[in-house]
Amino acid sequence: MNNKVKIWCKNNNIYEEFPIGSTLLDVYNGFNLDFPYRVVSAKVNNRSEGLNFRVYNNKDVEFLDVRTASGMRTYVRSLCFVLYKAVSELYPESKLYVEHPVSKGYFCNLQLGRPVTQADVDAIKQRMEAIVAADMRFCRTECHTEEAMRIFSERGMNDKVKLLQTSGSLYTYYYTLGHTVDDYYGNLLPSTGYLKLFDLVLYDDGLLLRVPNRENPDRLEEVVKQEKMLDVFKEHVKWNHIMGLSNVGDFNMACAAGHATDLIKVAEALQEKKIARIADDIYQRGQEGNPVKVVLISGPSSSGKTTFSKRLSVQLMTNGLIPYPISLDNYFVEREQTPRDANGDYDYESFHALDLDLFNRQLQALLKGEEVELPRFNFALGSKEYKGDKLRLHDNMVLIMEGIHALNPELTPQISVENKYKIYVSALTTISLDDHNWIPTTDNRWVRRIIRDFNYRGYSAQETISRWESVRAGEERWIFPYQEHADVMFNSALLFEFAVLRSHIEPILNNVPRNCPEYAEACRLLKFVKYFTSVQDKEIPPTSLLREFLGGSSFKY
Repeated sequence: MNNKVKIWCKNNNIYEEFPIGSTLLDVYNGFNLDFPYRVVSAKVNNRSEGLNFRVYNNKDVEFLDVRTASGMRTYVRSLCFVLYKAVSELYPESKLYVEHPVSKGYFCNLQLGRPVTQADVDAIKQRMEAIVAADMRFCRTECHTEEAMRIFSERGMNDKVKLLQTSGSLYTYYYTLGHTVDDYYGNLLPSTGYLKLFDLVLYDDGLLLRVPNRENPDRLEEVVKQEKMLDVFKEHVKWNHIMGLSNVGDFNMACAAGHATDLIKVAEALQEKKIARIADDIYQRGQEGNPVKVVLISGPSSSGKTTFSKRLSVQLMTNGLIPYPISLDNYFVEREQTPRDANGDYDYESFHALDLDLFNRQLQALLKGEEVELPRFNFALGSKEYKGDKLRLHDNMVLIMEGIHALNPELTPQISVENKYKIYVSALTTISLDDHNWIPTTDNRWVRRIIRDFNYRGYSAQETISRWESVRAGEERWIFPYQEHADVMFNSALLFEFAVLRSHIEPILNNVPRNCPEYAEACRLLKFVKYFTSVQDKEIPPTSLLREFLGGSSFKY
């Protein structure tokens, strides 16, 4: 009888045999791999697993450190558990909410019944350091869902009870760290000793959990002030609480009670109200003697910028203004002049992929009252074309310029601040799975893009997933540094959207082949959307931002 399993390690392309039931940590040590940073998780047959995962059959294994997105998620989840354990031990009557990523860290709302002080932060951090120094094991237990619900109910963790109650799963698992119980919807580290680098600081009226930099895990991410973004998050979290929807369990129960249509109507109305207020602000500036001539709209991929600009245009017209949309994509340089990235490929995300000279010459001419012929970029030919699209600005006319570089100050250096109105659009998801498990805003946009690419661009989910890292790198370099420059931020995320997107994304992700690297992310996204009760999209209005991705919009794109 063979008591061995054969493991192929993708990190060094070597086969080795190990005893049946070996953990991935045993396998890692057996391969004697030389990683510059400590390994934190692995892919097993292209599925993410923790290092405590045991192998009973032949497997392909790829080990990951914190420089990968999956590895960093494992690190941060484990760190959040340590934070919760420290808080629950020091302040047993408190409530901790890990709400959203901001300022290169994670904003945590700690409710003590009084303001959080520096002394509180120091005490919590000291306790976290002691837990890390003790190298305590993260233990995972699988059980019947009813048993997990009983365990969480006894501890007053009703947010997790509601989520499990509406999940439809027969079995589930939970984690323990000493006597502390919690649940995280992904892998954790083997033990707390792996968490060598972190920090906890006062931030606004809460805490900021600081984490390592992915590219250089020996140092922490720099704290970047993002006050406007934090305000947007807080505003929407407040509205969620007013509506009694603090987490996905609350949302699922509301849908089960027949309130899905009402939730859609309220969420859509809130967005329309925001857009109307932005249009009113633009109009009011003109009444005060500083007319806005150029509205600049930027945001990362799949934020719904195009639909937002069209809805803003409608609201501007109700104020007597005449909007004229101009896409910055029409100002790309000729294909052969496009900058190249480190791999030698065309870098279409680069600011210098735009014909800045032509753009500024035409913009200056328009603001002087001159007529210009606008270019159209032919993406098939990689060249600008002129089709007789002539424009001259008249009274009450406003240019609506949309593109990823719109907020870069180098784009419009010659336009006075008074004549520009800058808007940052992004899907800033504010509902959480539960009190300690946030929904990454990146995943919100990613699901949107996979659906849109499949429906309208002929790309499979595998292709979209494979390109996502390069898209994210371009956003980090060219978009995020300028988001706080905006006059206003608009949150394009909708409270109900994952429930609607679920039925659209599931069949697309299910077609990702198991033998490709992208399968791991497809599985993670599938698991994640299944927490939401599925809601049909028939109640979504034709002007909704979601229609840009699902189809059925009354706007032309």
